[in-house]
Amino acid sequence: MDDPYLSRISANARDDAGYAFEIAAIRSLVDTPLELDPRVSFFVGDNGSGKSTLVEAIAVASKLNAEGGGRVQSFQFATRSSHSRLHEALVIEGSKRKPVNAFFLRAESFFNFATAAEARPIEQLYDRPLHEQSHGESFLSLVLERFGPNGLYVLDEPEAALSVHGQLALMRRMHELVELESQFVIATHSPILLGYPHAAIFEFGDGLSRVAYEDTEPYRLTKGFLDDPNAFLRHLLDGA
Repeated sequence: MDDPYLSRISANARDDAGYAFEIAAIRSLVDTPLELDPRVSFFVGDNGSGKSTLVEAIAVASKLNAEGGGRVQSFQFATRSSHSRLHEALVIEGSKRKPVNAFFLRAESFFNFATAAEARPIEQLYDRPLHEQSHGESFLSLVLERFGPNGLYVLDEPEAALSVHGQLALMRRMHELVELESQFVIATHSPILLGYPHAAIFEFGDGLSRVAYEDTEPYRLTKGFLDDPNAFLRHLLDGA
């Protein structure tokens, strides 16, 4: 996509942004902007590294519902406000075009979204109500039936409910939508999703750095386990 919806993200330091600027990777945005891929950008890092905090802020700054869902003017619900004020500090550069479709998929609050969607005609487009499907089925229904071309999709750990087969189905749908001028920003631990070709992968640690797929921790640990499970487990469990 020559004119991506999101191209660069930086931050202005703010004392009222809460815990966000205590996280090293997010603090680094003040001095070093993040150059997103026009198609797919992955955020990877350990628990507490800031990746979910940043995708949440990107979603809210893009006028998407903080607990998951589409644009706030057409879909607004709140169970418990827990997001930081980082979105107020972000400086987002990108296209002046508005995406035709946009959605924030937040795995931890998907149940709340599915409940809220039942009462909204704008969300009555699934073959079966989301609550009448398994967790993984409802995730895939959302991606297959709710996501569309020319979209901006911010996903927080979408693999949480998906089998390996489901993750591959998600990747296929992502690719279809990328070919139709959509852009994805995804926080994930999945070594499968991270394998999407030509994506930008940003590792959250002491700062933010772009890394190759083979250098990500999910890839290295999974490969190490699958190459020799017995040796891996002996090393892990010795002395436990």
